[in-house]
Amino acid sequence: MWTLTSSAVMLNFMAINATNNIAQIIQLSVAPVFLLAAIGTLLVVLTSRLARVVDRNRALDADIVSDRLLFGDDAYHRNEFRILDQRMNLINRAITLATIANLFVCLVVVALFSGALLGVDLSRLIAAMFIAAMGALICALLAFLVEVSHARKMLRVRPELLASRAPTP
Repeated sequence: MWTLTSSAVMLNFMAINATNNIAQIIQLSVAPVFLLAAIGTLLVVLTSRLARVVDRNRALDADIVSDRLLFGDDAYHRNEFRILDQRMNLINRAITLATIANLFVCLVVVALFSGALLGVDLSRLIAAMFIAAMGALICALLAFLVEVSHARKMLRVRPELLASRAPTP
């Protein structure tokens, strides 16, 4: 037979158990929160690179409009515009994918807490959202890698420029 004292002890035990569950959920959500911070840093890098590409595009456009091209090599500058356009598209794609990855990670944290508070097993949904987050992040990093490759191509010095600056013996 339950007395008032044993009911109070049982409620107290349930409150402690619920607090422990929330503490465990917070511990589980720490890793995704660090992932959010890491992806946020990636987004800062990507937006910085996008700003540099846009600035170069504007400067090149201004040079063409004011006819201040140093070498008059239209094919070279058209190629540079083409590469800048590709880089902008790749960076935009990477930013979009990284943002999607961050959104999925946020949903993972929400699902962790919701499942525990509602007493519903959301483990498959959480796993699917985490896999989607990792897939989006992988695609963002691949787009970033390709963009870096395009940037490297633009930094090659043309052989004729090296030959014209070579000291004469």
